[in-house]
Amino acid sequence: MYGDPPTRRPRDPPSSASSLPSKSSNGRQPPPRSGSEQQQIRNKTISASRRYPPQAHYLLDDDSNNHRNVPPNYSSTHYYQPRHDHDLNNTAYRGGSMGRDRPTLRKRGSSDRMNEPSRYRKERGSKNGDAREDFTTQRIPHNSTAKTTSTSRSTRIVTLVILCMLMFWVSFWGIVMGIGLGRSAINIVFGTEDPEISSENHPEEPQSILELEDSQSSIQGLRGFAVEFSDDQHNKSSEAESEGSEGLSTHDLNAKSHLLKAEGRQIINDGPMENSEYGKGDKSYMGQDSTADFYFAGEITEEKRIVNTKGRIEIISYPAHSYAVLPALLDSNPFAISIWVYLSPSTNNKENDGVKDDNRGPRVILSTRSTDDRGCQSGVFGDRPSAGFILYAQPHDDGIVEGDGDAKNYRILLEYAQTDNIVCRTLIGSNKKGLLVREGQWHHVTVFATQVSGEGDERMSLYVNGYLAGRKTQESRRLHGRPESKTTVGRYTHGTPYSGNKNSDLDGRIGMLSFWETGGDQLYSAISKRMKIQSESDEDHVVRAINRAAFDARAIKELSLQGLAVKEPTLLYAFDGCKENKATNELYTEQLRLVNEAMSGRNGTIMSSHIDGTPAHQRQAFIPLGGNRYTEYKDGTFVLPTLKSTRRQELNEIARARSGIVKKAMQHVWSGYKKYAYGRDELLPLSNGGQDNWGGMGTTLVDSLSTLWMLGMKEEFWEARDWIRDNLDFGKVKGGVSVFETTIRNLGGLLSAYDLSGDKIFLEKADDLGTRLVRAFESRTGIPYGTTELFDGGRSYNTGWHPNEAVLSEIGTLQVEFRYLARVSGKSEYATHAMRALDEILKLDAKSGLYPTFIYNTKQELSFGNNEISIGAMGDSFYEYLLKVWLQGGKKEMKYRRMYDKSVTGILDKLIHMSRPNYLTYVAERKGDRVIHKMDHLSCFLGGNLALGAYVRILLVEVFLCSTKDVKPHHHISLKQTHPDGLDSTVAQRQLRTGKQLAYTCYQMYARSKSGLSPEYVKFDSAKDDFVKGHAPYYILRPETSETLFILYHLTKDPVYREWGWEIFQAIEEHCKTDAGYAAIRDVDTMKQDNRMESFFLAETLKYLYLLQDDNNEIDLLNTVSKVSLSFIRIIDLILCLLQDDNNEIDLLNTHVFNTEAHPLRLLSKI
Repeated sequence: MYGDPPTRRPRDPPSSASSLPSKSSNGRQPPPRSGSEQQQIRNKTISASRRYPPQAHYLLDDDSNNHRNVPPNYSSTHYYQPRHDHDLNNTAYRGGSMGRDRPTLRKRGSSDRMNEPSRYRKERGSKNGDAREDFTTQRIPHNSTAKTTSTSRSTRIVTLVILCMLMFWVSFWGIVMGIGLGRSAINIVFGTEDPEISSENHPEEPQSILELEDSQSSIQGLRGFAVEFSDDQHNKSSEAESEGSEGLSTHDLNAKSHLLKAEGRQIINDGPMENSEYGKGDKSYMGQDSTADFYFAGEITEEKRIVNTKGRIEIISYPAHSYAVLPALLDSNPFAISIWVYLSPSTNNKENDGVKDDNRGPRVILSTRSTDDRGCQSGVFGDRPSAGFILYAQPHDDGIVEGDGDAKNYRILLEYAQTDNIVCRTLIGSNKKGLLVREGQWHHVTVFATQVSGEGDERMSLYVNGYLAGRKTQESRRLHGRPESKTTVGRYTHGTPYSGNKNSDLDGRIGMLSFWETGGDQLYSAISKRMKIQSESDEDHVVRAINRAAFDARAIKELSLQGLAVKEPTLLYAFDGCKENKATNELYTEQLRLVNEAMSGRNGTIMSSHIDGTPAHQRQAFIPLGGNRYTEYKDGTFVLPTLKSTRRQELNEIARARSGIVKKAMQHVWSGYKKYAYGRDELLPLSNGGQDNWGGMGTTLVDSLSTLWMLGMKEEFWEARDWIRDNLDFGKVKGGVSVFETTIRNLGGLLSAYDLSGDKIFLEKADDLGTRLVRAFESRTGIPYGTTELFDGGRSYNTGWHPNEAVLSEIGTLQVEFRYLARVSGKSEYATHAMRALDEILKLDAKSGLYPTFIYNTKQELSFGNNEISIGAMGDSFYEYLLKVWLQGGKKEMKYRRMYDKSVTGILDKLIHMSRPNYLTYVAERKGDRVIHKMDHLSCFLGGNLALGAYVRILLVEVFLCSTKDVKPHHHISLKQTHPDGLDSTVAQRQLRTGKQLAYTCYQMYARSKSGLSPEYVKFDSAKDDFVKGHAPYYILRPETSETLFILYHLTKDPVYREWGWEIFQAIEEHCKTDAGYAAIRDVDTMKQDNRMESFFLAETLKYLYLLQDDNNEIDLLNTVSKVSLSFIRIIDLILCLLQDDNNEIDLLNTHVFNTEAHPLRLLSKI
């Protein structure tokens, strides 16, 4: 039935039974056949090829002698060709089997030889790599009925697409890199100059520099070299300077180029310029062409990218004042400060009768001025008493220099208050031409405040371009008891301009501000690192070294390496890279731009205000937009139409900007906690203190660890770790603590910090705490007591107001933490105790899967303690953990999933109701057979939990994360689901729909209040208003609604959930923020604050609100969208996301699960 085989195929072994031509015994080729014989062979070949398509060959890997249906003329060959395509695809290989009575096949070339009989294996050859194959001849019937799975086809298609894309990207970047390398090679070979640093791009403008005094030496170079360059050293020095340019920024190279030109040497050209007499000729520090990247202070046209009222991004522009505020404190101690100044040409001159009217005002360089009745009255800056000092440029009467067109000169003045003096003291700079500051050019200004006597007398010295412009010794300028003011750069004072003259802004650029502490109390630097200034010659010596360094930040930092009295600066602000007048790529938010400080990280802030004085960064008051919006989401069936990619990108950009504001809120509250209550259980946000109401275990600090890590606040995280290592001792905790709260907050916080960071300190502390907490399970029934004493010899007992019962939520919300602790510590008793308690509860006969809130745990046998059913207080997290225990165990412990589904069905059938008149879905409570139409804010977790249990997860690509130790699969090609029946099942769709409905209702609890904040619970017994606030009108910064919005967004990608979360955050920011943190609200209608801030505000509320908006560090719950389409673009987007996002450490349901306090813990199978 098979017909004759082909006459010849590659690698066919010779067979005596075949009709193939062969060599004769003497090794010669047999004589040629006749024409008719050859035609017969060709006919047989064609016939066989039709029956046996040229597919891949397979080798027999079985000892059986199954020769059924083998044609006589083919019985001795060991090859097998499948007859049809499906036979080929389903032929088993890599040790697989085609059936019980069928031999195993191995695909040719496969490396899997585990099940080969020895006579079928390759015999290894000699050292030259030769190998022989010895096979028995056997034929396999090809009547297999195995079928190719759709999964294998999809896998091949996806693999092919991935390989094609990778090849494309590799080729693309290879071409780009090749072009770059080619250009570099051309530059090297042909000596092409870099256009960014070429001297031709910085033409010098004719200028007369300083007329040097006999006592002052010439500038000797850059970077503070204390070497005098003679004529015969110029070539060598220029060459050395050029070689030393490696590693410098473009700005430093620009400065170096111009200053070397001023000396008669060039950094780019071959040789030095001839310069017979320094100080005469056309020289320049830096031309206007070198100013573009340095910070501009003054009146600007500010452009911002904002979100308009339609939710779109647009660019707006408005006139504004720009200035900077630095943390440098100049009013307390002796100091030295150096700054480079560029005054832009003024444009406010008018002509009266043909004569120019010079109406210029003072141009402030920097100031520490603040209103103080003990201060002085300035004749220039108004009559209001003020303290502090101000450095400014005053227009000079002979300001227009002949030959310079309209360029104007300014005199540098220093004005300051002095103790018991009504009139301000002023140090006036010299009016010599060389010491005046001219518009359109860079100038170097240095101020010294040097203590010269034990009584506090100070010598004030003013230098311009490295040369003394004024000096005065007098009584101390410091006012005792006056609070320090920060330094404002480019303006009279932080806030509105002084009333005397609107033109007090610098209207120019600032560069390379350096600050040194030279005496007094220790504020910034250690005493040993301070620059010591005593004599006037010390000041002269120091200022010249600073002047030589110019704009070279590295040279300024290395001043201490030259054997001079000059030390590295205490604070250093380069002020470069600060663009103005242009909208940045970042969306405008309330975030302020920073002026980076190079020495100790004490960054300054760039401020701006509208021309009318209104701060441009002032946040607009939040006014709740009201309820009854987004009504299409009310019934839970609405699905957002597919958004265009540009709109999706725009929404992501808006969300990214919002996430930065939420992070700023976390930084604000952490700063207050660190300042007023570090290591205490809670911060008191109104009284600026702390309290230990959770046993004195640093609960807020421990509870915030995972939030600090996930928001990128790693420095604060490691500081908290050090406090835990050095101070946290659970054996010293006095009195009893809540087993439930201590487990989810403290134990969960420590375990999550260990999971995220891998630091053993957290595990050691968690193990110690777990050993003390586990004593609470030592009851007759194994159901834990509610309270335990952590010190050695402490006892456990139920809380006083229910001495014989345990609370349902407290029994069932311990398992995730203790099972994780058991796995990482190797102590199985942790999991044994926790899981026994849950299993004992599940043995009780609960109608419809709903359990009462109290369970007797002091009797010999378990029994229900009441008949009250609640998904809010005392019941909530029990149902949450039924799902999460199943997830944590890898979805294998199906009894917990079945119990969860039974409980959810009971909730949907017995507790879900709709309000009147707007039909809002809510979850009620029961007391016996009576329904209580009340919904806690705590119940709002249910919306997210229902969605989480219903959703399907599809992962499209496998990405391996490599480390030095091992290679672990992070994302797998798989189809997994949280609901066993799939998302499209009736049960799953009902759960998802109800979850969305509850999310809308919880949002309405916020949106309908006067403050935009939700009360503790609402009552649905009003046919007129759907619900009213109950007898607990307070808001204690709860997270449950934010949690549900976070889960629903990451499952559905519907941006409406981000909008709702943003409204909640704005209300919190508006009504809860204090100087030290965020306070609870006593009444959501009156907005009166309470002196309390729960630790879960940092652990949960801010974390969920941040992750809801964040798309850079996206925590992808399921790595899916609803009904995922396996489109090419979607696959590539996911691949790029997974490859590029190195912060995506947490993949819920794939690697982690959140405990009820929002602490991510790795699944047991991933540990």
